[in-house]
Amino acid sequence: MHKMLSMPRAPRLQLDPAARQQAVDLGARIRLARQRRRLRLEDVAQKTGMSRATVEAVERGELTTAFGAYVSILGVLGLLGELALLADPGLDREGLALEFSVADKRVRVQRRDLGNDF
Repeated sequence: MHKMLSMPRAPRLQLDPAARQQAVDLGARIRLARQRRRLRLEDVAQKTGMSRATVEAVERGELTTAFGAYVSILGVLGLLGELALLADPGLDREGLALEFSVADKRVRVQRRDLGNDF
């Protein structure tokens, strides 16, 4: 008798409700963009080489769906330019403030050359 081995489950993502909502909202915006272009789920699936179920998962904002699936669909919809705005360093106000913060700068003490005169 053969014993069936089960695959270990992927760990559940630990996200706060606001982050989960952002993913759901992204999926909804992707769905709206598809519908405005009058593309069927099957059309997008065929153009991306994905299954219809994967396209539906992206449109639901499922976080277990590969990031590549989101990128591929955005490409089919002509929205890759907007993807460039994600985590744009120029738009990261907090990061820029920290980068230019004087309080966190290291102070380097210039050492005097003592020479080798003994």
